[in-house]
Amino acid sequence: MDAMRLVEISAFGGPRVLRETRGPLPVPQAGEVLVRVAYAGVNRPDVAQRQGVYPPPPGASPVPGLEIAGQVVATGPGCARWRVGDAVCALVAGGGYAEYATAPEAQCLPLPRGLSVCEAAALPETAFTVWSNVFERGALARGELLLVHGGTSGIGTLAIQLAKARGARVIATAGSEDKCAACRELGADLAVNYRETDFVTAVKEFSAGRGADVILDMVGGDYTQRNIRAAAEQGRIVQIAFLHGAKAELDLMPLMLKRLVLTGSTLRARSLDFKAALARAVEQNVWPLVESGRVRPRVARVFGLDEAGAAHELMESSAHIGKIVLRID
Repeated sequence: MDAMRLVEISAFGGPRVLRETRGPLPVPQAGEVLVRVAYAGVNRPDVAQRQGVYPPPPGASPVPGLEIAGQVVATGPGCARWRVGDAVCALVAGGGYAEYATAPEAQCLPLPRGLSVCEAAALPETAFTVWSNVFERGALARGELLLVHGGTSGIGTLAIQLAKARGARVIATAGSEDKCAACRELGADLAVNYRETDFVTAVKEFSAGRGADVILDMVGGDYTQRNIRAAAEQGRIVQIAFLHGAKAELDLMPLMLKRLVLTGSTLRARSLDFKAALARAVEQNVWPLVESGRVRPRVARVFGLDEAGAAHELMESSAHIGKIVLRID
């Protein structure tokens, strides 16, 4: 086979600019494997790339898609862990919406026992993001209180489960009673409908005035000052996206008085060494919880490769609970 099906961004714009086409198979370079993709996760960064505001890093595939699951069909020079025929899921810097994709060997993980290939495809981007931001940058510890915004997003559903499995308490925000109920089913101690209740007040009441130790935020904008108000002394606020805008006007006094840490990160452009170390941490700390059944990705809906535009429409509607996945094979 010298050509494969893939989804291209034909022009920057709405979901319908995603078009199925054909292109050459990628060739694995040193330290890479070639994966025949069975399923690929759909993530907010894919939407941003389609809109023209989040370009792939230099050298990465222009094809969208940051997480895949499938079977290794070829290996590049220097690969030591994976062999042809191995089933893996992987974090990639692009190229997931295709029949074949290359992945750095160090960013591939075994499929967790007990998960389907579809469920495994919903894990890498979210697991890497949650572990890096909640447990490394945010340093969430047993007994502490996590506030996670967007509790029914792919990130939110995994963050709730991981935090609870590691002994933390969790408050999640969501935009409807159905979504709040889903957050509670996933283990959240409190779910706040942000359309009806001020989350700052809810956090203060739940914590007897203390506030949240770690806040995972993908909203930004006007949430930033409110997060500062909701944080406990020496709390850590971790920014991973800004759906309400990248700019905010802040009163820095409470940040100083509470001795807060306001931090954030992106993942896609980080070095291979960073991602390799993160992959090892995820395999060591997250995979056992997944295989024990205490943590499980929640798949909202599966679309065909030719339905990538519809998948993005659902993502932008925020009507889903959990992860959206493309079926490739």
